Amino acid sequence: MLLFEPSIYNMTTQTIEIPFIDCKPPRWASGLGQDAFGYYAEFSVFTGSQYWKHVTQRMRWIPPGTFLMGAALGEPTDFGPETQHEVTLTQGFWLADSACSQSLWFAITKKNPSKFQGDQLPVEGVSFEDVQSFLGDLNKLVPDASFALPTEAQWEYACRAGTQTPFSFGNTITTDQVNYDGNYRYGKSKKGECRQKTVDVKALPANAWGLYQMHGNVWEWCADWYADYSPEPQVDPTGPDTGSGGSGRVLRGGSWVSLAANVRSAYRVAYDPGVRFVRLGFRLLSSARSSQSGAEQVSGSRASPRDEAAENQRTQ
Repeated sequence: MLLFEPSIYNMTTQTIEIPFIDCKPPRWASGLGQDAFGYYAEFSVFTGSQYWKHVTQRMRWIPPGTFLMGAALGEPTDFGPETQHEVTLTQGFWLADSACSQSLWFAITKKNPSKFQGDQLPVEGVSFEDVQSFLGDLNKLVPDASFALPTEAQWEYACRAGTQTPFSFGNTITTDQVNYDGNYRYGKSKKGECRQKTVDVKALPANAWGLYQMHGNVWEWCADWYADYSPEPQVDPTGPDTGSGGSGRVLRGGSWVSLAANVRSAYRVAYDPGVRFVRLGFRLLSSARSSQSGAEQVSGSRASPRDEAAENQRTQ
């Protein structure tokens, strides 16, 4: 159900009250609607192409809430602390319903660094630094949106979509749900397909909040520098102010070449902000309070010796 649809860039200045959700329509929206997953807003940017005039990205409203972040007892945590702890997010936010597509990236940058080419495939091979440049250009074209990367807590909260199981789909996954290396099963799942490439950003099922492929396909950059979790309850965590000890920036979700265990909701890695592996992508967030945590850059990475070393060898 479409609630309003002003013309592209002719953004409405009228405040439209929606009493049944705790947000107001964003000024940047070219469309606002409701479906089985909840509320969404859309924005469009012109491409300059003679074949398709504009690219539209749907953003899902994620309400504030409290959840348990990290791995529950019994989940395999072969690398890095995933200490479960309570997190409260006091502000809702708009999160892209898919990873950034190559069509959207090209509309802004007029370049496409991806190994696997296709308008609706996720852009990949982009560094954290590349994404910051993209966000700067996008924010000039779409005023008032303040597009940014999600914090690690925002990302996991949205990925879980109200669940506490290892995956938003339950205790295990199949390659019909997630694009990962199906040779490496999780729990009682059966051996599945190994596609050896990315798939379209909406090719596989969405989670309960309408977000596509939070598990697998491409790793997604987050705003935070990597740090060990505190077991204490946290409110609106943003990670450390700067990187230390070669920590790197956090990535979440796993990729097309990951083991099933490493696309879990809680699994986390980090890489140097300048790396451009072919499995690295991102998704957009818009929030009045969104910000990047820290500006200093460091070298180094944190990743699973078993999975990430293999991914590096196969995909760089």
